[in-house]
Amino acid sequence: MDQATQLRNIIKCNQQRPVARVITVTSGKGGVGKSSISVNLALNLQALGKRVVILDADFGLANVEIMLGVRPRYNLADLIYNGKNLKQIITDGPNGIGFLSGGSGIQELVNLSREQIITLTNALCELDEIADVIIVDTGAGISDVVMEFIAASSEVLLVVTPEPTSMTDSYALLKTLSKREDFLAECIPLRMISNRVETISKGKELYDKLNVVVNKFLNINIEFLGAVPQDSYFSKAVFQQNPVTIAYPKSISAQAISELAFMINNNEIIEQQMKKGISQIFSNLFFKLGQ
Repeated sequence: MDQATQLRNIIKCNQQRPVARVITVTSGKGGVGKSSISVNLALNLQALGKRVVILDADFGLANVEIMLGVRPRYNLADLIYNGKNLKQIITDGPNGIGFLSGGSGIQELVNLSREQIITLTNALCELDEIADVIIVDTGAGISDVVMEFIAASSEVLLVVTPEPTSMTDSYALLKTLSKREDFLAECIPLRMISNRVETISKGKELYDKLNVVVNKFLNINIEFLGAVPQDSYFSKAVFQQNPVTIAYPKSISAQAISELAFMINNNEIIEQQMKKGISQIFSNLFFKLGQ
């Protein structure tokens, strides 16, 4: 029995356990504020009474820990190879959120022993139990790992800015996604967040511009979640390594992200039947990468 089959069999044994709502945040290119959006959404959802953990899946980089101003002592690899348990590798972030660093890479994790597979899967099932919401901050672009995360997810947020390169790279991501046989467009809500726009209405115009091309050429549907206006306080917060929600809660960017979190929270009942949980997402991810 190969490792992918072993992992799927273990997942089946945990299907009766509660699963967290997993929200994957991605972008066509780097530098569009994706990690800042992830962190501030997490803080706002926590404020709404949810237990939130951020998984930094931008492997090899450290964007989330820089945004939070915290340095994790351990990461996912320490759970697999160094005998650490889940609680030991979750770093405490501000205002009660948790933070889990993916480490230097995930490709190496497809070559696990049966015992390591059991350790990882049981830990991820435990994460499904202790968190209500898990926000997965992926890398940018269309790498294999990023595309596998998106295809395996049950809910995706795409961050786009008015930069022409952000628009073209976002379209490239959606085009690549639409060609995947394992991406069920009708089952996976895909929502766009317009970031660094002049106004909320400009954010809607940005969505309309991308959506026209997507509707014309791709068999995929994207919805408009909302927009975050350009705000000097947003940039200041990044430099201070302090999320804008905490540093400048009355700024227009912080208020806009608060509205996005409120809408996401209100969509929870709709998404309930689509929940896969983080353990199932990793099962799908390892299965594909291991082939």
